[in-house]
Amino acid sequence: MKTSEETKHSWLWLALLIPYVALLWLPFYNDIRPSLLGFPFFYWYQFLWVPLTSLIIYFVYRGVK
Repeated sequence: MKTSEETKHSWLWLALLIPYVALLWLPFYNDIRPSLLGFPFFYWYQFLWVPLTSLIIYFVYRGVK
């Protein structure tokens, strides 16, 4: 039987799916508007996920450790 701590860890691993799904759903961000500092939405949305994914990985690592 799983303890509450093991259940918490299994939910943390599911957080790693967030960037995967967010970037896999291409019709959501396949647009040039809104632009940010001259960059179309398509590009800055992907670049935004680079630090966000790093933060998610960090929090999952800290939570599982």
